[in-house]
Amino acid sequence: MKVGAIDEYSSLSSPFHRWDPRYKLVGFLTLIFAFSFVRDLRLLLAVVTVTVGIYLVSRLPASYLVRRLRYPSLFLLALVLIMPFVSGQTVVASLGPLAVRQEGLIASLLIATRFLAILTVGSVLFGTAPFLTTIRAMRALRLPGLLADMVLLSFRYLHEIGNDLQKMQTAMKLRGFGGRSVGLRNIRILAWLAGSILVRSYERAEWVYKAMIVRGYGHAPDYRGYFHARASDVAILVVLLLTAASLAAGQIISGHASGAT
Repeated sequence: MKVGAIDEYSSLSSPFHRWDPRYKLVGFLTLIFAFSFVRDLRLLLAVVTVTVGIYLVSRLPASYLVRRLRYPSLFLLALVLIMPFVSGQTVVASLGPLAVRQEGLIASLLIATRFLAILTVGSVLFGTAPFLTTIRAMRALRLPGLLADMVLLSFRYLHEIGNDLQKMQTAMKLRGFGGRSVGLRNIRILAWLAGSILVRSYERAEWVYKAMIVRGYGHAPDYRGYFHARASDVAILVVLLLTAASLAAGQIISGHASGAT
């Protein structure tokens, strides 16, 4: 099954590629939660250092990360550009009628750093093992089979929907649709396109589900014996858990210190 480019570098050799996928899921997800917990600017340097270190150790090329961050960064850029002007009370600079506020700048820096760090670690998590192996690791960790299958099928059919969209756009262009002007006719055509994709997706989901039932879906194998951990796997997990605990402890201490003042 082709699942796209997310695991195209899963055949590389690095400590994270060789790491037991079960431990990898636990370690990286714990670290991601620790990143999301950070609110202190002084801890951002540690977050960036850990993130850069993880990506360097993974030996994934920079182009892989750039492709993963390309579209999410557009949303992030819009948020970062708007927030300093609308959030907070302390004005640090004025640009005509617009005022740049300190609280908005701090919030933008926190959001951008954590966002990029979480996406980078997530890219390493899914990019250093075949996607199906990661799904098996979820099953081995006793994640409900329905949730694991939803992750797999959602990812799989996002690419199918994307392929359908490209085909329909090509067909529309061949029939003379440019889509450059904003008008009632173009809006109707784009709405028809979106509706057609939704209907086709629903029909395909129904066909796939019936095919799965016919083939015995609901009796998934037990993957607990599929993986075998080594001492090095445990050591890497301990290092990441200690790192996550240190970040959480630093944030708690910082919160108590700021509350006392």
